Amino acid sequence: MILSRSFLSLLLGTGLALLLTGPSACTSSKTLPAGTTEATGKVLSYPTAPGFDQAGSDARAQAWADTVMQNMGGYPAWQQTRLLGWDFLDGSYQLWDKHTGDFRWQKDTLVAVYNLNTKQGHTYSKGQDISTTEKGKKLLDRMYPIWVNNSWWLLMPFKLKDSGVTLTYKGAGQLMDGSPAEVLNMTFKNVGVTPDNKYEVYINPKTKLVEEWAYFPKATDAQPAFRRRWTEYKQYGPLKLAADRTDGKDGRRLGHITASTTVPAGVMQNPAPIARLE
Repeated sequence: MILSRSFLSLLLGTGLALLLTGPSACTSSKTLPAGTTEATGKVLSYPTAPGFDQAGSDARAQAWADTVMQNMGGYPAWQQTRLLGWDFLDGSYQLWDKHTGDFRWQKDTLVAVYNLNTKQGHTYSKGQDISTTEKGKKLLDRMYPIWVNNSWWLLMPFKLKDSGVTLTYKGAGQLMDGSPAEVLNMTFKNVGVTPDNKYEVYINPKTKLVEEWAYFPKATDAQPAFRRRWTEYKQYGPLKLAADRTDGKDGRRLGHITASTTVPAGVMQNPAPIARLE
C-alpha cells in the first residue's frame, strides 16, 4: 500500500495554503463528472500533492477524485481533522495525530508510540518499556510500514492525488452487484513501500463515493489479488468514512472509527493499552 513522505507533509497541514491561494482553489465545471449533486454544478478541486503525475493523469479522473473528496466532507474538513482512530483487520487499534505525526498502535498487551516525522518512538509490553529489547526494536521498525498499510485501508480515497500517483479514467464498469460504476486506475512512480501496485477504484455515480476497490500486486497483472467493498459510510466528526471491506463472502471491516479535530490529553503517549475512543 502506498503513502509517500511528500504527501505526509500535505497531510500534516502544509497543503491548506494551496487550497486558499493556489491554482487548485478555482472551481470549474468543464471537467466535472456528469450528474454532480452540487446546486452550482461545480466541485472544488483539492490540491495535488508535490510529485503527483499531472502529465500522466487525465482530467476526468482528477475530476472524479475531487468529487469523491467533496462528498466525504471536502478538503477543508480533511485538513481540520486532527485525530483518526480505527481498528485494523488484525485486531490492532491505532490513533494517528496527523498534525504532529504521532502514531499510536496497540494490540493485546503491546503498545507502540511513534512519530512519523522523526522515526523515533518507544514500545511497551503490559505498560513496561521494551524499546531496547529485540522484540521492542523489531516492533518499532515496523511502525512506519504498519501506518502506511493500515491508514491506506481507512483513507485511500483521500490519496487519489498523492505524490507519485498516476490517476487515469478507465471507463464505465460495474460494481459486484451489477450496479454501474465509474472506474479509475491508480498506479505509482517510485514512491511508497510497494510502488509496483495498481488499484482499480470503483465510484458509484449515484452516491459519488468510492464503493469498491481492486488490488493488483503488479500493475501488469491481468487479474486482481482481491476486489473488496468500500461501503458502510457514516459521518465521523468532520469526515464521511466507510467501514465495510468485505469481498461479499467474509466479514472484514474496520471498527471503532473516529475522526476528531482535537486530541484527548495524554492519550497518544500512554504506555498501557487504552479503551477505544468513541
